[in-house]
Amino acid sequence: MQRRTFLTAAAAPFVRTARAASKRTNVVMFMTDDHGAWTLGSYGCKDAATPNLDALAAGGARFDRAFACTPVCSPSRMTWLTGRIPSTHRVQDWLRPEDSFGPNARKWTDGHPTYSEHLAKAGYTLGMCGKWHMGNDRLAQKGFTYWATIPGGGGSYKDAEFVVNGSNVKTTGYKTDRVTDFALDFLNQHRGKEDPFYLLIPYYAPHTPYDYQPEEYRKPFADSKFSCYPGNEMHPWQNRGLSRHHGNRDSMHAYSALIRGVDVNVGRIVKRLEEMGERENTLIVFTADQGWSAGHHGVWGKGNGTWPFNIYDGGSRVPLIWNHPGKIKGGQTLRSMVSSYDYFPTILDYLGVKTPPDPKRPGRSYAGFLRGQNPRWQNRLYFEYAYARAVRTENLKLIQRIEKWPSELFDLEADPGETRNLIADPAYKKQADTLRTDLGRFFSRMGAPGIEEWQSTTHQQLTGYQAVERRNP
Repeated sequence: MQRRTFLTAAAAPFVRTARAASKRTNVVMFMTDDHGAWTLGSYGCKDAATPNLDALAAGGARFDRAFACTPVCSPSRMTWLTGRIPSTHRVQDWLRPEDSFGPNARKWTDGHPTYSEHLAKAGYTLGMCGKWHMGNDRLAQKGFTYWATIPGGGGSYKDAEFVVNGSNVKTTGYKTDRVTDFALDFLNQHRGKEDPFYLLIPYYAPHTPYDYQPEEYRKPFADSKFSCYPGNEMHPWQNRGLSRHHGNRDSMHAYSALIRGVDVNVGRIVKRLEEMGERENTLIVFTADQGWSAGHHGVWGKGNGTWPFNIYDGGSRVPLIWNHPGKIKGGQTLRSMVSSYDYFPTILDYLGVKTPPDPKRPGRSYAGFLRGQNPRWQNRLYFEYAYARAVRTENLKLIQRIEKWPSELFDLEADPGETRNLIADPAYKKQADTLRTDLGRFFSRMGAPGIEEWQSTTHQQLTGYQAVERRNP
């Protein structure tokens, strides 16, 4: 496929067909990368320029306490896709290039059922445009038949080279715009067909590098005060490689512009669905693989933004918006605590696709909330990142690490910023012991070894962990 041919096709005027919208619900799922919920206007950021995302929130359900099980990309994406935690799906950190593409690449999803495979078996046509980063990135897999990605999941935002259905395609311009071009091509190819579609659009933004953003996306922030970026003192554990971004106006400007680019491109997809006559019949889900701290807790980064790794809310809390006109009541703010491992059962439940139970999946379907029901729900979530595990309740969070590294306990009601570690406070000993026991039982139920043996759960090359060991012998 030649670049000029593809871009001409993607930019061609859309001709609306006369057919009725397909009866089965279509889905477009947007997933950003390193994107904190705090950045969106609908989540309270007055400096945001996210009108399209805010409109989706206003017209649908916005989850106020949605979290990723793991605050780093590859293992988090695996959990979204499989409903399994890292100890079970066996990816504990981001995948190095040699583990992700090339002659020694592996399909890390092999052996783990995915929601996408269940949808394909149920008659859905699936497209994936954007960041995969779960192994053998060049190859369409897990039920997807349209595939446009950049192997390894990184690189510059300018003039990126994609692999599109097996062929290298050199593009020009801004990467987020090009991802959307491929997504529009998928929608164009699907028009006139009766089978439902599931389109996954995992944008690379607003992940580093902050090397390029078109001026049109930077312009709204020329005079911004960036009031949503807290000016906290730098955390003593801050990752040195990211420390230069603390209080750096250029970094805040770039990060905001990357999010603005996502918002504009979400608007392009919504407009195309309207032109196709499919908007009313299409569920839109917007979320992020994991969150991001930009001064929160004194950290710039996510789980590996500190040494030792952290599981603070900044790197774990994600935006989560579900919008389906006429089916999901608009203007809802849902306070139930949900995790990325809950997405697998929820999306299949919502679409009416039955799957056999799997003891390796801890998730629960929250589709009842979306239907206007009030299902029984315990607000307790579990997290995992390499040698750190955590449990979060309504008011407390325990972060347990291997003996070499300190554990932490936070009273989230008194200290929502997670600034005071109470692990050694006698007044909290009983609560800490109870949470520690609960955490051990959960991971044992998932088939995980004790935390000191966490490395036995993966065969990948653990670059991040090795960096910790070198810095802190």
